[in-house]
Amino acid sequence: MTQIPHGKLETTTFYEQVGGEETFRRLVRRFYEGVAGDPVLRPMYPEEDLGPAEDRFALFLMQYWGGPRTYSENRGHPRLRMRHNPFRVDREAHDAWLRHMRDAVDSLDLSPHHEKQLWDYMVYAAASMINTPD
Repeated sequence: MTQIPHGKLETTTFYEQVGGEETFRRLVRRFYEGVAGDPVLRPMYPEEDLGPAEDRFALFLMQYWGGPRTYSENRGHPRLRMRHNPFRVDREAHDAWLRHMRDAVDSLDLSPHHEKQLWDYMVYAAASMINTPD
């Protein structure tokens, strides 16, 4: 049996395993391409340019999955429910969000294991943002 010397165990994060920043930027770019034309979701983004929202979301996802902590350094704790509270997030918004996210996740061509892990998180996150009964 081979022993791993103490302090030598290398681990990689999900962020690293799926391709790092480039992968998350592609994911979020594709997602916001769908949001830009969506009549349910677009009104939730008061900024004329979706670029700042795209950047914030990419930084959040990169940090969540083990990448740089830039999101928290710039914006503090994510507080996702609080940040989404000013917007009406009902089942219709939930479904629209997941529809665009499904397209974005599929566009990455991840391994089945990574795709499932990412998608399971997105489904959980979308459900947790609902703040208005149907």
